Amino acid sequence: GYGHLPICMAKTQYSFSTDPNLRGAPTGHSVPVREVRLAAGAGFIVAICGEIMTMPGLPRVPSAETIMLNDAGQIEGLF
Repeated sequence: GYGHLPICMAKTQYSFSTDPNLRGAPTGHSVPVREVRLAAGAGFIVAICGEIMTMPGLPRVPSAETIMLNDAGQIEGLF
């Protein structure tokens, strides 16, 4: 099973709660988890909390690896 994997909490960086207006370490709050994602390849579980949006992951070979400047100073390898 996946019970041994570490958990990454995706939430606002401004507070330990999911409310960015509750600065610091507020007390008496709960953290609502609206979605749980498995990142099996990376080896962790992601708990999506509050209104946070996550960034998409990169493909196995990012496009940046094929972009370069040629001898004339022109960009090559763009889509």
